[in-house]
Amino acid sequence: MAASFARSAFRARTSNPTARLSTTHATFAARQASPIFRRFLATPRGEQPRIRIGSEAPNFQAKTTIGDIDFHKWLDGKWGILFSHPADFTPVCTTELGAFAKLKDEFEKRNVQMIGLSSNDLSSHSGWVKDINELSQTNLQFPIIADADRNVAWLYDMISAPDLEKLEREGGIAATIRSVFIIDPNKKIRLTMMYPMSTGRNTSEVLRVIDSLQTVDRKGVSTPIDWQVGEDVIVPPSVSTEDAEKKFGNVRELKPYLRYTQI
Repeated sequence: MAASFARSAFRARTSNPTARLSTTHATFAARQASPIFRRFLATPRGEQPRIRIGSEAPNFQAKTTIGDIDFHKWLDGKWGILFSHPADFTPVCTTELGAFAKLKDEFEKRNVQMIGLSSNDLSSHSGWVKDINELSQTNLQFPIIADADRNVAWLYDMISAPDLEKLEREGGIAATIRSVFIIDPNKKIRLTMMYPMSTGRNTSEVLRVIDSLQTVDRKGVSTPIDWQVGEDVIVPPSVSTEDAEKKFGNVRELKPYLRYTQI
């Protein structure tokens, strides 16, 4: 990186020392302000991938509590939820995994399989799962990825800005934030949620958005705020009222751009 800075300074040389200093400073400042530059500075493993809705979920191989997996093969044409945890034997994570384990049947009804991730090795995971089952009175069956080296956390951009800055200054290894990725049967990322380490997630909201995504895919509609299964849905602006009435029956128009129907 130092060599890169030196080359930039060399290219900026002029016969005027003041101009040379000004040009070099401006070039460095502009690069510092660039998101790409900042991401590169903070990424000792290369530039960090950018996770976007609609992009293919990055594939990886990892050790888990059910054995070694290839993530894309593990998805196996189903919906998937990948959710991360900062560490084993931590209080918020323990409550979360217990709650998700209790909803196993609800997720299976929706053809969804879950996979957790925690920044510890397998030997730590096994003891933690025992605690989770004891405290939540459940039987956790979905796999938990062992990501002690943070390879998957890095691949899925699960590192907070302060930790990226700390890596830039000091090196070492970063903690993993609470992330949720909902992935469809085509391996496309359909929804992401990012939480700070101090805030637990809401399992009901995860189920709600899966219901919404699956309804949208099946029916070609949109869902309004706080929507739950059985409630009215929104006719997308791209569908005419006439076509919507043919498809769904009654259409309730509040504004030309806001129309509700039942499915």
